[in-house]
Amino acid sequence: MRVLHAAAEIFPLLKTGGLADVIGALPAVLRSQGADVRLLLPGFPAIREGLVELETITGVGPAFGAAQLFIRRGRVPGSDLTAYLLEAPWLFDRPGNPYLDRDGSEWRDNYRRFAAFGWVAAHLAYGEFDPGWRADILHCHDWHCGLAPAYLHAHPASRVRSVFTIHNLAYQGYFPLEEFRELALAPSLLSPEGLEFHGQGNFMKSGLVFADRLTTVSPRYAQEICTPEFGSGLDGVLSMRRSRLSGILNGVDYQVWDPENDPWLPASFSAFALEGKAVCKAAMQASAGLDQNPRAPLFAVVSRLADQKGADLLLAALPALVRQGAQLILLGTGERFLEEGFAAAAAAHPRTVWARFNYDEAMAHRMVAAADVILVPSRFEPCGLTQMYGLRYGTLPLVRRVGGLADTVVDADAMVFPSGSGGETEGTTATGFVFERATPIALEAAIARAIGVYADVDRWRQMMRNAMSRDYSWAASAVQYRDLYESLLVSPARQATATSV
Repeated sequence: MRVLHAAAEIFPLLKTGGLADVIGALPAVLRSQGADVRLLLPGFPAIREGLVELETITGVGPAFGAAQLFIRRGRVPGSDLTAYLLEAPWLFDRPGNPYLDRDGSEWRDNYRRFAAFGWVAAHLAYGEFDPGWRADILHCHDWHCGLAPAYLHAHPASRVRSVFTIHNLAYQGYFPLEEFRELALAPSLLSPEGLEFHGQGNFMKSGLVFADRLTTVSPRYAQEICTPEFGSGLDGVLSMRRSRLSGILNGVDYQVWDPENDPWLPASFSAFALEGKAVCKAAMQASAGLDQNPRAPLFAVVSRLADQKGADLLLAALPALVRQGAQLILLGTGERFLEEGFAAAAAAHPRTVWARFNYDEAMAHRMVAAADVILVPSRFEPCGLTQMYGLRYGTLPLVRRVGGLADTVVDADAMVFPSGSGGETEGTTATGFVFERATPIALEAAIARAIGVYADVDRWRQMMRNAMSRDYSWAASAVQYRDLYESLLVSPARQATATSV
């Protein structure tokens, strides 16, 4: 089984979110399970400089506004995973964020940049750029690769099957429709039955309509996005393709996130040797200038500061958290008013609240290890990895009951009843705290519950052990992807795409 994964990021070379963590782990696990997996990545400077043993295998152009596009083949460092690089300096050699200009706006030619990426993905999968290898499956990740299934669909002779994974439906890649007319797409693909969406072209919709199978990154999110509340305007399209849509939970790379072997921690620990976690907490309190109180509940946020992530809810609930004697540490960037709000809170409560507005992988590890509670109060969350990192480190997640958060966190008040038990309780499998409504009041109540449980040392320690025993490694999820690929390979014909959408 030959599988080409096409994605815009990969950890540790380039990361703006959870997509990079997925691509940094899933292909390698699939390869270890016997699949011939390769990657296609765009030639952003950090990726180009990080790949090793690169050699140019072909070039094309002019195309997509660039004089030349080069396809290079190399290897992901520290592995035997083959990676192809789309090198096009005109399109990808830009400083800072890979998607945004210095002023925070999208690069105006993003439609060209990622159309080129999708076009190369389709032709590489078909075997045109590397004569020694062609794919059975092209696995496209998020809107950046949304046009690849359309390019495949336009070529009836192609036997490559496509899988399109939605990592976050809110980011869709939509641009004026007239700009799509220069992207080597047949006019029929630009219709409402194709990638046109309310008068614009939409990369995400292209993936949803033209891919053979659709997946999301958690089972619950697959259900949610078929509703108006979570569908970001595409719920109708998704409902029509529901029989081809499934949710496969993201995993965690436990070689990277492991409190027993984490090089960034001041002390290691495990579920039955927790002393090192107290050392991590004390070190964090000291470095952040917080009160050195081992019994003060320490809450952590490692997140984008955005509406999706519920950062405004936390800012509104922060006074209540402080009044109850808890502490907060925060790492992230995002909307200016949120950064200013948390900065003001840190200035007003320097011994209780600490905030840093950047992203630092080492600091993220230290914060997750040090905290007692990891806060993820999202309005919607396709999967969420932060809460799973918290579980591994005995840092109990406090989350809203949405998406992958609901799939991975068991509330402190949930009881388990054995099948046929007649109702007697077997005990709790609690691993965190879950709240329902996206309001500051609901979040405050969940924080108060967590602080109350924290006062019960024995109960808290049992919940920590419950959390640390959960296995969210990639192995099980990779098997589900492999089964999905195999189901496509035995299909006698290309799966029908949605029509009249």
